Amino acid sequence: MNINLAKSEIIHFVGIGGIGMSGLALIMIGLGFKVQGSDKSLNKNVERLKKSRIKFFLGHSSTNIKKATILVISSAIKKNNIEIREAKKRNLPIYKRGDMLAHITSLKKNIVVSGSHGKTTTTSLIASIFAKAKLDPTIINGGVINSLDNSAKLGKSEWSILESDESDGSFIKVPSTYAVVTNVDREHMDYYKSLDDLKRHFIKFMQKVPSFGKTFICIDDKNNREIWKRSKIKNILTYGFSKDSNFKIKNCSFLKNKSIFDIEMRLPNKKKTLLKKIEIPLIGYHNIKNATAAIAVSYFIGISPTTLKNSLKNFKGVERRFNKIFSYNGADIYDDYAHHPTEIKEVINGVNNSYKEKKIICVFQPHRISRLNDLKNEFSSSFKKSDSVILCPIYKAGENLKLNLNYSEFAKQIIKQSKVRVFFVNSQNQLAKFLKNFLNQEDIVIGMGAGSISNWIKELPSLMRK
Repeated sequence: MNINLAKSEIIHFVGIGGIGMSGLALIMIGLGFKVQGSDKSLNKNVERLKKSRIKFFLGHSSTNIKKATILVISSAIKKNNIEIREAKKRNLPIYKRGDMLAHITSLKKNIVVSGSHGKTTTTSLIASIFAKAKLDPTIINGGVINSLDNSAKLGKSEWSILESDESDGSFIKVPSTYAVVTNVDREHMDYYKSLDDLKRHFIKFMQKVPSFGKTFICIDDKNNREIWKRSKIKNILTYGFSKDSNFKIKNCSFLKNKSIFDIEMRLPNKKKTLLKKIEIPLIGYHNIKNATAAIAVSYFIGISPTTLKNSLKNFKGVERRFNKIFSYNGADIYDDYAHHPTEIKEVINGVNNSYKEKKIICVFQPHRISRLNDLKNEFSSSFKKSDSVILCPIYKAGENLKLNLNYSEFAKQIIKQSKVRVFFVNSQNQLAKFLKNFLNQEDIVIGMGAGSISNWIKELPSLMRK
């Protein structure tokens, strides 16, 4: 796509309310494109778009695209969507979000963060460091960065910091100058069909980094180690707790709401150095690894250790990543995006390290029937270090699939595999009533899931204080 010619087009985003789609739309209107979009419901992302005077259609209709000349589609949109069908009838060009992102960022120096887990936090940490260093990058993230109150920002420099989306394979099309691979896990099997296919895509992603660029990969992850060896590329730097890492994490300690650690840096043809007492207002070993990825990229391109440490210490966090919502009867209630067994375990481990005296209550809303079908055994054993699980109805995310298990049997499997108590709630009001009756100051509650559970948790204060 010729960017200058494209500015005369009217670009319609189908599913514009998604976090990645809304971020790209904001960047494109900032660059001078004519942008509009539709979605089935209103949300905070749509409200941000309206403030930027982006035309929004509530609901999907063929009339929404009567003036559109290009469609951009979210990976969440079904192929039989009425706007897609109409665009095909009219022979309009249709791009996936990843394709359009690749076009828009093709002239930038891009830092692209990939992986199954930790992408949003890692992207946000890198963006925070670059902002502190006054490098003014363009940012497109998969979550709202609290310091920006947005998921995207158009910068004036040559740098772009991008969270990639591997859910539909299009992440391999985004050009990377520097790339990060946090981990590779069994996820999005509705698209990839096999873990090996997912690994092959990550290898392609790494191989597309130019020889003058670098891939930063966490070698604590067994799948990462495998793709690193299979890729046979040389322009790689490693990070993690592994003794072989170029950026080796050491001496971790945890306090309430923060983690402290050192990094030993061993780079080719450079003297070994130790960055001491790095402090982040995040908990858990997973977030230490996310911060180390951010440090590795930023240090390599020349940002000073002092700027790195100051930026990380004052990091304002990311929406839906262990955000405290309120307290009730001395118990703290948090909202978290964890919707995969690996993420659930990491969050619970982090809470155990920082809040040793607390009993952990997980309010879990499974996200997507396909994910629960594929990972039911892994979900069942992911709550081992918690005390109780409150199981909510499945958030289907538009999937019309059959659940390959009885939901009561799933609860019994959690009890058996994780050795916890499990309670059912069928609604937000039931959840509020349950917590109101049973919470005390020994408890810490974590809402977990990628669906409506976030709104349930955020609306609890008014329901529980009635």
